[in-house]
Amino acid sequence: QLQLVESGGGLVQPGGSLRLSCAASGFTLNYYAIGWFRQAPGKEREGVLCISKYGSTTNYADSVKGRFIISRDNAKNTVYLQMNSLKPEDTAVYYCAQRDGWCPRSPVEYDYWGQGTQVTVSS
Repeated sequence: QLQLVESGGGLVQPGGSLRLSCAASGFTLNYYAIGWFRQAPGKEREGVLCISKYGSTTNYADSVKGRFIISRDNAKNTVYLQMNSLKPEDTAVYYCAQRDGWCPRSPVEYDYWGQGTQVTVSS
């Protein structure tokens, strides 16, 4: 059974860091594109970063440029989202999602989703 499980969320002070994990089971992660999305209360789900099956990365949110990094560990079948210099506006539920091959921007283009992990940036 195909499954994505996010972990690593929590409460962090502004300026702090977190590393989110997206662990895959039931499929080989590096055969697919994996995107990270986030949804804040009252807002639409937005794309953050994506890594394609080819290993190329795409940044969808200008607000995270230079602060967030996406990476993949094929041996662990896991994709990571390293988040640095966190700001209160980064507060959201973060999701990872899977689709074939490349990285589209729209969430509707993705086939499978994890359950999400809450990230709260507050002093």
